[in-house]
Amino acid sequence: MTLQHWLSEQRLRAHKTSKEEIRNLLSKVERDLEDAAIVDLSTDRRFMIAYDGALTLATIPLYCEGYETRGKGQHWLTFKLLPEIIGNEFSDLANYLDQYRTKRNISAYDRTGQISLAELDELLREVQQFRDRLLLWLHESHPGLI
Repeated sequence: MTLQHWLSEQRLRAHKTSKEEIRNLLSKVERDLEDAAIVDLSTDRRFMIAYDGALTLATIPLYCEGYETRGKGQHWLTFKLLPEIIGNEFSDLANYLDQYRTKRNISAYDRTGQISLAELDELLREVQQFRDRLLLWLHESHPGLI
């Protein structure tokens, strides 16, 4: 489904971003990566913080292209639209993050102790690599916003 479809379904709406907003979102990602590395926190909590960093990163391209999600399922839609907005080479990452969205929901709402240290470490690596790839995309596609 296209961006136009989601707009007609009112799951997306127009959003005007700014250099300051993008800078603040990138700062939030850095904070989330630092906080997720705090070993004194539970693995579940660290995972949720790292996930929040991934969601923030996935939100940036939406904002840069003039959209924001709304309504139920915002996290799912944000990840789903990632390849459409910044390229099909992000399809695997979008699918990966969506799988971890489900794990995050279980950990946040249903049960604790569901996240392994290996899953956390993997997510942290993925978020860091995503950040680096997204920064390249920003420099190429929206240099005025960074």
